[in-house]
Amino acid sequence: MPKIDIRRAHQLSIAEARAVVDQVAARMHEKLGVDGQWHGDTLRFSRPGVNGTIAVGSDAVEVHAELGMMFSPLKGMVEQEIRRKLDEHFA
Repeated sequence: MPKIDIRRAHQLSIAEARAVVDQVAARMHEKLGVDGQWHGDTLRFSRPGVNGTIAVGSDAVEVHAELGMMFSPLKGMVEQEIRRKLDEHFA
């Protein structure tokens, strides 16, 4: 299964970074039906064909996602969109 691993540095407090991740997660739920749940400072998300985590640290956000067979051909597009959103919110 294709994997996506992206790390993006940020200059926000952990609380501010979590708030941004919450906004993004709400949008992912609205648009794609992705469900997420916080475990400490890590948001675990899933939907059929995709699962992963968004870990919020004091100086970086790390996204790890595993794509199922249906999303395998879209890996490049999915990764590009994740990078774009991280740049938009954490650059």
